[in-house]
Formats: sequence, structure tokens, C-alpha cells
Amino acid sequence: MAIFDKFKALSATRQQLDALGINPFGVQIERIITPTEGIIDGRPTILAGTNNYLGLTLDPECIAAARTALEFEGTGTTGSRMANGSYSGHRKLEQELAAFYGKRDTIIFSTGYQANLGMLAALAGPDDVVLLDADCHASIYDGCRLGGAEIIRFRHNNPEDLAKRLRRLGRRAADALILVEGIYSMLGDRAPLKEIVDVKREFGGYLMVDEAHSLGVLGEKGGGLVEELGLLADADFIVGTFSKSLGGAGGFCVSDHVELDLIRYSSRPYIFTASPSPATIASTRCALRKLEAGTHLRQRLHENAERLHTGLTKLGYKLGAPASPVIAVVVEGTLEALQFWKQLLHRGVYVNLMLPPATPDGVSLIRCSVSAAHTTEQIDAVCAVFAELRSSL
Repeated sequence: MAIFDKFKALSATRQQLDALGINPFGVQIERIITPTEGIIDGRPTILAGTNNYLGLTLDPECIAAARTALEFEGTGTTGSRMANGSYSGHRKLEQELAAFYGKRDTIIFSTGYQANLGMLAALAGPDDVVLLDADCHASIYDGCRLGGAEIIRFRHNNPEDLAKRLRRLGRRAADALILVEGIYSMLGDRAPLKEIVDVKREFGGYLMVDEAHSLGVLGEKGGGLVEELGLLADADFIVGTFSKSLGGAGGFCVSDHVELDLIRYSSRPYIFTASPSPATIASTRCALRKLEAGTHLRQRLHENAERLHTGLTKLGYKLGAPASPVIAVVVEGTLEALQFWKQLLHRGVYVNLMLPPATPDGVSLIRCSVSAAHTTEQIDAVCAVFAELRSSL
């Protein structure tokens, strides 16, 4: 078998898309106008698929912080923290994140993907067992595979199924690692975290919660689902990203376990990856302060999410979950989803197209992500385009 033979099916799919004139994964935003508007294919376009939940990517104070770091610390660290040492900003951000969550310490990673990859590859070795929600992100699956742990999936958002599988493990359940997300990225639904914690208390084990899509969105301070439900003490590890609500790039894990520091010496994705740039660290620190103080941003975000969810529901669309910043429209048929996405973009609305096998239960999704920076007029304009296209489905 030739080395490229494995890509034949993918190549055939790409050729079919090219014949349809659809390239959903190669969209180029030619110019950014605001956090919620850009130029695509020469047309002004509402950006409703960016995960820029608090709209902080163009925040003047965050940009100023990044600019100062560029001027005084340069464009990059040019190596890993293990080899080249840490800049003071790296450690300060770790301390600030730990204080934000009321936890002992933090490790920051270069991306959110690497936060899951790095933590799980080190935590879950060949002699360990992990139980993960079936809808967990690819980075969680990849981290478990890299570590070589035994992987047991439980049904999505089903604490009873988790309990059944832990019961079967017997004594091994006390050392099992349970993996869930605060808000799931595909459908925008929340984990039944209180019930998950109840199961953990009954059988033991360790709980890791990925708050990538719920950081800055849920909780009084924006700490995510664990904060909103008062379950911070029950989460052994909280993982998150800087690339959504914080408007940058990078990831982190906070924990009260003293062994967290040992991950630095055993996680290959941490040891052998260049650390985040000084500008990224500086803007993230500024964004974190705004997140903690900016209840008005979260309020605006929830108002926008509710407005879009209500509007699409009234139009008769099938939505994946109750209102959240991730609003997924379920479309029957891959070809129909492709055509629908193309028509949205042609009318000036950019959203995400999610297709099997990446989606739950093999459905096709038109996924919108709402921002606090969206205006009421923009939300209504998005609804108007969906209304115009309703008959096509």
C-alpha cells in the first residue's frame, strides 16, 4: 500500500465539494472590521462562527498589553520552558489562574488542544483507566490514546451509564479518571455535573472537567460550570483554553493536587513544545482580569444567545440544545447541510459547518457561536437570513 493510498476516500470527498463549488474548511476572512464583522469573498459578513464569546480579540487594553510585551520581550520565546526557562509572565499567569479558581496551582500550555493532550498523556498511562463522555472533544481522546490508558466511553450526559461502568470496575474505580466537558462544543449542551459528581462520590476516582466553551460564559466570575454549580472542590482538574472567551491562544490546567507540578517533568507535549509568546501571555492576563470583573459581558452574551435561540426556534429549526453561546442547527443530510452553509455565507453570514464523523450520532450541524460583541441588529440579521432560507430545508 502506497503511503498516500489512505487518503483516497478523502480526496474523492474533496473533489465532490470542489464540483459543488463549496469549500467550508478553507474560508478566508480577508479583513477584520470588528470582532463580529469581516470581509469574506469581498462581501461584508457577520462573523457568527468564531467562538469569540466575550468579543475581546480587539479589546484596546488587551492589544496594548500585547504590544508592550512585544516591545520589551520580543516576538517569541524560541523554545520550551523546560529548555529555555520561563518568562515572568508565564508564571504570573499561572498564579493568577490558580487564584481565579481558588486552586493550588496551574500549568499553562501553548494551545487548548495541548492542555488536554499534555495532561492526559501524563496522567493516564497503560495501567490506568479513563471513563469519558462519548461526546468529548478529539483532544481528550487523543490525550488518552497517547498515554496508552484503557478507554471506556459512557453515554453522553448519562450519569447512570457512568455509574454502571464504574461499578463493573470494582476496586479499580477508586483510581479511575472521569472526563467531561462544561459545555460541549458540537451541540452546546451542558454536562449534568451535579449528578456526575454524585457518582464520583459514590465510587471514587478523579474528575477532570474541560471548561473550554464555558470559561467566561458560566458562573458569577466566569469560571465555568464548576463555579456556577458550586462544585469547584469536586473537580480534581479543570482544563480550559485561552482561544475562546479570553481571545488569545493557549491552554491551562488548574488543580489542588501537589502532584500537578510533576506533570511538567513527565508531559511530552509540555516538555517539547515552545512556550506561548510574551504577547499572548500579556493579552491573556489582561483578558482574564476583564473576564473576572466583566459581568456585563456575560449578561450581554446570554441575552444575545437567548435572542438567536428564540429566533431560530420560532422559525421551526431543530436545535441541538437549550440556549448557550453554541447554537447548533440540526440539518438532515450532508449535501443539504453543505448547500445551506454555502447559501448562508453567500448572504453574508459566516457560521461553522460540522459533518459526520466528527458530530454526535452522525448528524450534520450548522453551528453558530454567539458573542457579547454582536449587536441586536446583527442577531436579527442572522435570523432574517435563516428565515429566508427556511424553505430550502
